Amino acid sequence: MHSPILAPVVVLVAWSMVMWTWMYATRLPAIRRARMKLDPHAPRGEQMSTLPAEVRWKADNYNHLMEQPTLFYAVALSLALLGRGGGADLALAWGYVGLRVAHSLVQATWNKIEVRFSLFFLSSLALLALVVDACRAVL
Repeated sequence: MHSPILAPVVVLVAWSMVMWTWMYATRLPAIRRARMKLDPHAPRGEQMSTLPAEVRWKADNYNHLMEQPTLFYAVALSLALLGRGGGADLALAWGYVGLRVAHSLVQATWNKIEVRFSLFFLSSLALLALVVDACRAVL
């Protein structure tokens, strides 16, 4: 038996791997086109900053998926263990995942900052609601 809230957790992990693939599918050809010699002594990010912005956007988004979503994973797994992985929490979890996927698509293709921020803010509200509910469940 499993909690329904595990489905959005797995989907967001899978989406992260889609972004990882997209990042390398654009980064590696760009490195080859630039005839870049990778230098392990260069300051972090210096060489990659010379790649076209459209290439860097995918890597930036992949990095973003390794940041705040870690809190989502923790709270969603906590809710699953608490038996609170359905109903409103499930809807909030799917909302969070949908907004993060939309955020990724905007950042990786168009990168309109105002739109990206709006999606990030809305997803953060969904995450906050999940955290509040988890706090109520354990306190």
